[in-house]
Amino acid sequence: MDELLKILKNNALESPENIAKMLNVSADEVRERIADYEKRGVIKGYQAIVNEDVLDIDRVTALIEVKVNPEREGGFNHVASRISKFPEVQSIYLVSGDFDLLLFVVGRDLKQVAFFVSEKLATIDGVQGTATHFMLKTYKHHGVLMESQDEYERLKVSP
Repeated sequence: MDELLKILKNNALESPENIAKMLNVSADEVRERIADYEKRGVIKGYQAIVNEDVLDIDRVTALIEVKVNPEREGGFNHVASRISKFPEVQSIYLVSGDFDLLLFVVGRDLKQVAFFVSEKLATIDGVQGTATHFMLKTYKHHGVLMESQDEYERLKVSP
């Protein structure tokens, strides 16, 4: 990955002027490269990393493993495309292992996620089985620690 993309991944709010200094190029070149990345779909969007554990939000996130019977034409792509259209689905990945797809799903509560799995996901042609795991607490998200910690945490020793 080029250095410009690394900088933007760490802080998308970094100004083109500061990025230009870091890369020893002009701010106009930085703006042009960013615009090109956006146009080509390399950069798909910008998001803030929010620690939802400190907010008073009633919502549940679930990690759902999905076993799929791949289609003759298109393999897993058609099923994954269909699943990705549900608004509850935040992310979907093709993975190796016992399951084929990994979903991150958000719902208002456990009941809503359970309804999504039983009434929407499980009824899709090609879905053979699921395993649902509810996220209880976030310690680190996209490389960012959600709780501030001392730089060096020494283990307590007791006699």
